[in-house]
Amino acid sequence: MPDPDVRSGCSVVHQHAQLVFTTQYRPGALTGPILTPCEEIMRAVCADFGGELHEFNGEIDQAHLVVH
Repeated sequence: MPDPDVRSGCSVVHQHAQLVFTTQYRPGALTGPILTPCEEIMRAVCADFGGELHEFNGEIDQAHLVVH
């Protein structure tokens, strides 16, 4: 039985990607009011590319994404 977490395309097989976005010159810029629309935008971008944003967590100077 195939693993449901593994996705395949024309020439690739992948499970997920973990992305970390950091602020280089603006420490403390990623606050709650900023992270909420950022998550919505990331979900829309993932959907546009045929992916799915599985997890989204943010801290004061970085945002973590797990994309399937």
